[in-house]
Amino acid sequence: MTHLDAIRRALREFGLDGWLLYDFRGNNVLARRVLGLEDKPVGSRRFFYFIPADDAVGPTKLVHPIEPAALDHLEGTKRIYERWSSLETHLKETLAGTSKVAMEYAPGLSNPYVSRVDAGTVEAVRALGVEVVSSGDLIQLFEATWDDDQWAMHRQAEAHTTAAFDLAFGMIAEALKEGRTITEGQVQKLILDHFDACDMTTYSPPIVAVNAHSADPHFENTPATDQPIRPGDFVLIDLWAKLKKPRAVYSDLTRVAFAGSSVPPKIASVFDVVARARDQAVTKVRDTLAEGRPLTGAEVDDAARSIIEQAGYGRFFIHRTGHNIGQETHGNGANIDNLETQDQRRILPRTCFSIEPGIYLPGEFGVRSEINVYIDADGRTVHVTGGPVQTEVLPLIPPV
Repeated sequence: MTHLDAIRRALREFGLDGWLLYDFRGNNVLARRVLGLEDKPVGSRRFFYFIPADDAVGPTKLVHPIEPAALDHLEGTKRIYERWSSLETHLKETLAGTSKVAMEYAPGLSNPYVSRVDAGTVEAVRALGVEVVSSGDLIQLFEATWDDDQWAMHRQAEAHTTAAFDLAFGMIAEALKEGRTITEGQVQKLILDHFDACDMTTYSPPIVAVNAHSADPHFENTPATDQPIRPGDFVLIDLWAKLKKPRAVYSDLTRVAFAGSSVPPKIASVFDVVARARDQAVTKVRDTLAEGRPLTGAEVDDAARSIIEQAGYGRFFIHRTGHNIGQETHGNGANIDNLETQDQRRILPRTCFSIEPGIYLPGEFGVRSEINVYIDADGRTVHVTGGPVQTEVLPLIPPV
């Protein structure tokens, strides 16, 4: 296991006695990734892998005789349980002398993204007199951080996703100029064709939303909802993709435009509030990390949300400010969230997340501006990706 020494150091830094990784039938994808099991068949029996913080004590594997080789690629002492009672005995002996361990658990309603271990298993560990704490920051360190190759792949993906906006808005502008009808679905297909030509992949199609459709943050384009884009329409495009390469990570961006030469004052005003909230979040990240202070996702959410609330649009900002980005669009690191959850995970070096505040006016339009933020290995350098940051609603018809 390549991360073992680094995990031990992190456990000591976080004041933990160990990390108890557990899975049953693939329920804990986070543990499986940390243990290098992503590409291995999911077993039918429970296993535990305990990593103590003490370098002098080796890891312990608890496996069933039906699948005795489940963790053979990992170092450590193997213990085989058959009866449930023997599992309890082995677990007790493994954790003897331990007072605090991390598991994929989240207290209360705090963080469902980390909470992968069932309540009964947590209760069984607590019954041994061991305190269970969340492994959220450990997961970030060993599952959500990027290496140099992944950072480079993100930048390549960013170039292609940024180019997709030029193609999409250019297609709309050309249709408007020629008086042709163009629909949300046609623009969506153009983007998907562009991704395919660039050897990119995405887990779901991009969002191309006109007028009231843009007021739905998770609007889905379908043949039944497909709308034409006409002069005077507001257009939101949210797209995400990654390279078709192993371990590639996503670029996830949103921009907005107006199918006319003069953006209506209300749309321009709402965009201004959203842009200021976006920029305030980035400033919060830059300033806090430059000072060497710890920063949580919840704090960044508060920074953005305060701008929108002060402008009187608080009740129309109905989602978190951002999410972690990794091999999935919504990765397993800290989210920028103090709304849906109180994300107290720290913003760590070599992690990436979106900043995407939005204001959604039902029946009218919704404005979202999304960029990606990557924290360099030094923990202080902040990279904003996604091409030039949008500073105004793009008019698709040149002024006369």
